Amino acid sequence: MTPPFITLEEHWYSQAVFDSYDSSLKEGITKWPGALKRLFDAGDLRLTEMDHGNVALQVISHCASDNPSLEVCRAGNDQLASEIRKTEQTRKRFAGFAVLPMAHPGAAASELERTVKELGFVGALVDHKTDDKFCDGNEYDILWQKLQDLDVPIYLHPSWPTPEFFQRSYAGNYPPRSMTVMGGAMWGWHSEVGLHVLRLHAAGVFDKFPKLKIILGHFGEMMPFMLQRIMDQESVMGKRNRPFGQVWNENIWITTSAAYSVDPMRCILANTKVERIMYSVDYPFTTNEHGLKFFEELEKSGLVNEEQLELIAYKNAENLLRVKIPAAERANGHLNNQA
Repeated sequence: MTPPFITLEEHWYSQAVFDSYDSSLKEGITKWPGALKRLFDAGDLRLTEMDHGNVALQVISHCASDNPSLEVCRAGNDQLASEIRKTEQTRKRFAGFAVLPMAHPGAAASELERTVKELGFVGALVDHKTDDKFCDGNEYDILWQKLQDLDVPIYLHPSWPTPEFFQRSYAGNYPPRSMTVMGGAMWGWHSEVGLHVLRLHAAGVFDKFPKLKIILGHFGEMMPFMLQRIMDQESVMGKRNRPFGQVWNENIWITTSAAYSVDPMRCILANTKVERIMYSVDYPFTTNEHGLKFFEELEKSGLVNEEQLELIAYKNAENLLRVKIPAAERANGHLNNQA
């Protein structure tokens, strides 16, 4: 019996955020059939497609947002909270991750606090860097401290490389489209997020903020597959109070977003606590049905027992985010192998 799901990397756009930026990613999304209709919807269409994939509760976040200002973030977060409240009048099916002005750490910390305390958001999902700037400087301590104080996670989402970075790192003897895919969802996005976590580790962020909670999508952004190598080599970086193995076990959660293969899960389950693995979809850039098919294959694989399946499906997210699948949704037939 497939359990109900909580999903954590599920994208949406407020008009405020969408109108605030212009990039090749925005152009690509605009041309993606059906994407904008789904990205602007937080109502019947989204709920129907959640039902088709056994999703009981969806944590909504802004799509890649190109370094929005504080004013844009506030407007976008307020609009998201309003959309969530509309649904709560009938059924509680949504929670929210804040979008933050990551180029301005102090403002990001303040907006995080506002969204958690006033809007009821359960954390933040952000582009992991601003242009080519990572967040390992001391100026970001105010944000890490705020996350630790509020006891909410931050989801580090891949960010679109600048055109200059694309050319420098991914251009070659092939069409531009190949460059874009390699620098984006095929490889570059994921390796860069993993690199960012290593930069935070090297900078001592996890020593200073030992209760910081970070979520990584897409099977952990390559890190599980290099985990032993990372731990073997980290001594060369210099001593850390908390070695990376401890950081991995205590500070990092990973999701399955848009990474639908049982084979990588064999590796992940061998070196990552099952309590740190959470199901996600990456809607609307992949479908809830696609995610459900993967989970059914995981059920049949024998890699995990029923209790572990429930942890991955929704219980780990409930524990991390302090949310609950509503009893009515848990009981609905469509959330238990649809009729």
